[in-house]
Amino acid sequence: MPDLVRIQRAILSVSDKSDLVPFAKALEARGVEIISTGGTAKALLAAGVKVTPVEKITNFPEGLDGRVKTLHPAVHGGLLAVRDNPEHQAFLKAHQIRPIDLVCINLYPFQKTVSDPNVRLDEAIENIDVGGPAMLRAAAKNFDYVTVVTSPNDYDRVINELSTQDNCTSWRLRAELAAATFARTAEYDAAIASFLSRRSPAAFPQVLNLRYTLVDVLRYGENPHQEAALYRDPASTGQTVVNARQLHGKQLSYNNILDAAAALEAVKDLDRLTRPLPASGDGSAADVGLHQLIPPLGAVVVKHTNPCGGALAGDGPTAVGMAVAGDPVAAYGGILSLNFRVDGVTARVIADPAHFFEVIVAPSFDEAALEVLKERWANVRLLEVGNGSPSAARKLDYRSVPGGMLVQDRNIRRVDPRLWQHVAGPKPSADQILAASTLESLGRFVSSNAIVVGGIDRSAAGGKVVRLFGVGSGQVDRVSACRLAVAKAGAKARGAVAVGDAFFPFPDGPGVLIDAGISMIVHPGGSKRDAETVDLCNQRGVTCMLSGARHFRH
Repeated sequence: MPDLVRIQRAILSVSDKSDLVPFAKALEARGVEIISTGGTAKALLAAGVKVTPVEKITNFPEGLDGRVKTLHPAVHGGLLAVRDNPEHQAFLKAHQIRPIDLVCINLYPFQKTVSDPNVRLDEAIENIDVGGPAMLRAAAKNFDYVTVVTSPNDYDRVINELSTQDNCTSWRLRAELAAATFARTAEYDAAIASFLSRRSPAAFPQVLNLRYTLVDVLRYGENPHQEAALYRDPASTGQTVVNARQLHGKQLSYNNILDAAAALEAVKDLDRLTRPLPASGDGSAADVGLHQLIPPLGAVVVKHTNPCGGALAGDGPTAVGMAVAGDPVAAYGGILSLNFRVDGVTARVIADPAHFFEVIVAPSFDEAALEVLKERWANVRLLEVGNGSPSAARKLDYRSVPGGMLVQDRNIRRVDPRLWQHVAGPKPSADQILAASTLESLGRFVSSNAIVVGGIDRSAAGGKVVRLFGVGSGQVDRVSACRLAVAKAGAKARGAVAVGDAFFPFPDGPGVLIDAGISMIVHPGGSKRDAETVDLCNQRGVTCMLSGARHFRH
């Protein structure tokens, strides 16, 4: 096995043609024969690069709309032959196969194609590369003798070695590029498998194969004594923290990523409230009412993965101010997530001297906003997530446990007040339904046991605002969650709405809420003692609604 291998023949076949021509010309200038296919060959010939068409090597025409062109022994024999194996060399000689020393391939743009939520299945399938991965894997397997390149980012590394090593590449470079190649083909296959599995009628696969690609090694994990890294799901193309573009600030920590992801998911769920519900078909008033009443701009503040503030308002500054007002103490040092482009006016509210955020997540930031936020904080992480489609995200959630993995559907059930049952007290007002819908949306992101208290706030200059007043999160009993939520809400609990993530096993929790002045309680129902809670609400003149939707979050 030699350290240095001279590059004499190369096959180039790329979808991404960035820097292709300079790379090919640099190879040609060093006497390398260039073999190519289809559109790559046309691009090189147009640039004046001499090209040997692959069909001249295979003595077989391209066929099946380009599906068959490189799957041939003349190609794969030239890639896989062990150069110092006499039997391999005899095979090459007998069949007039010449070795290929370098392969440069980047694959059909499958991931880019399926990032469109409206992509057709046949269009996606036509963007599954077969010959490319086969050549990459063959070349990478035989990296002792073959150099394999999958990214334009590596072109300069290869040319620099050829320049300093008498047109040869080193074993070390070939080994590094081979490892990167197998990582690339694994990512590619995982994206295809994930895309197709989302269209499978089976809820769960018989074998769970998860292939994620390394994004970054983090400074440490949840605590300084734990090592950590971030990996990307190659099938995820929607708005995510992992796919975000960081515009400013320090490297994200493990905890930053967890909290920012929770904040982004919560504000995306609020955003769904602003869109029409599917028609129920029964002509109910809720069919045409809720989304028209919801203010469009949402803000959520998260601390330790729990929303501690959230608001929907008619303007950005009000949404931010009211979200922070939900719990100003908890919001300090938290994560702020928004569903709208941040402008300079909103940025000045965010940058108020009384506020401090570790991370700010938004679809985008204008230049004035960036200037304000960068001047206020040298280290705040600004994450731009764009306007991706939620439908592009995976449908399953995974959680590791010692010895295995738990898998479940993501909790993406729409809040739908048309399904609620009015079981006690006065008929709910439109404002109460509006507030309760918003609170159920936020409450699903609060750790169980969870109680969220909120309502309509008309004190803001921006007009009607739906917002969170107080949260009782992560309690080991529901009564404590109720006490914490109303304590956080303070005087605003009077006349407010309370939503629970699960049923009340006894009426003691509802009693705490009612004593604090709550006017409407929404919970899933399902307890053997639901009637006791209903009776209490009737006695105290408090509206009670059963949502039928539990939202445990452990």
